[in-house]
Amino acid sequence: MTVTFADVEAAAERIDDPTVVKPTPVERSTSLEEMTGADRVMLKLEHLQWTGSFKTRGAYNKIRACLETGDPDHVVAASAGNHAQGVALAATTLGVDATIVMPTTAPQTKVDATRGYGASVELVGQDFQAAMAYAQELVAETDAEFVHAFDDPEIVAGQGTLGIEMCEDVPEADTIVVPIGGGGLISGIATAVAELSPETRVVGVQATGAATVPDSLEKGIPQTLESVDTIADGIATGGISELTLSIIERHVDEVVTVTNGEIADAILLLMERAKQVVEGAGAASVAAIRSDDLDVAGETVMPLLCGGNLDMTMLRTVLVHALTRRRQILRLRVHIEDRPGKMAEISSLIADHDANIQTVRHDRALEDLDVGEAYLIFQVETSGAQHARRIVDAIAESGYPVDVINHPDVNVLATDADRA
Repeated sequence: MTVTFADVEAAAERIDDPTVVKPTPVERSTSLEEMTGADRVMLKLEHLQWTGSFKTRGAYNKIRACLETGDPDHVVAASAGNHAQGVALAATTLGVDATIVMPTTAPQTKVDATRGYGASVELVGQDFQAAMAYAQELVAETDAEFVHAFDDPEIVAGQGTLGIEMCEDVPEADTIVVPIGGGGLISGIATAVAELSPETRVVGVQATGAATVPDSLEKGIPQTLESVDTIADGIATGGISELTLSIIERHVDEVVTVTNGEIADAILLLMERAKQVVEGAGAASVAAIRSDDLDVAGETVMPLLCGGNLDMTMLRTVLVHALTRRRQILRLRVHIEDRPGKMAEISSLIADHDANIQTVRHDRALEDLDVGEAYLIFQVETSGAQHARRIVDAIAESGYPVDVINHPDVNVLATDADRA
């Protein structure tokens, strides 16, 4: 199997309903230009697509192509969320019943949205692989058409329509950065870019905890992970296919990986600077251009924000993590004599530096504490690293031994200040 540019063009002709797939905008980010040294950073806002991701492109092309050659009345798919919604919307629009198998760990918002688009949802297994196995069993027991998330030429061709759009949006792009899960998206986009703008560099990005492409490229055959560890559930497939690997080998110039921390930072950065709310998979491309592994200095670079279905529970987790990394959430352990007024005194020190105390508790039941001693554990909001250092130094200078539990580096600064 392979996919040609003619296949992508045919998909573009099929995907002619703007109520199912619409052109998505591009916005320039001067903030990211300053951070990366790029001449221009042009964000492709595909997370504003119907269903919140690119997946409807491939699903609609696949189901409509099936209707051209037969009359399927039922389709089955396995998905962690975005493909599920794409298949559901495409099938409902085209008058076909859909059953979507999703892992039990899929975000509830994606499960609810999939049902809202008209599909039946079955929750099976802890990960995508388990959901996939069950979906294939369903297909074997019926005459349903299986709509694979990435290992299908029609799916790849449908995703490739986004590549055509990106080349039209920014024809002078030096580098396009595309997240990779199973490889269907980057395979389609790279096929289109190779035809329309062969001088443009195509870079793929995977989450470190779900990275299979680098190993697959090195060994020449698709590699699969038994388990994945990433906050980017949209690219947590844990494997690619022979089809997508062959296209990546042929048309993708480079593949980099990014950590959960880098993805979390990118989510928060996009919210603050670009006013865009994206999920982990959608932020991976921005994490890549900010990493040391990808040099885009002096270039016109186009990161693809491929999905915006961010679960609110995950958003909370990401925000706490990112704010902690920025030293905007401090957890302080202050050693005190357990007497009335000590909490008020230290709270006043913190308040004097315009910091907000989120929580505070006494801890007396520890072996290293003598009779009449205690620890006060504060969780404090700050404006950043310098603010955090001033607070810790103020507590230390007032005679209270203090440790920053979640940032040992701040402890060193406080100690140095005391010695000075």
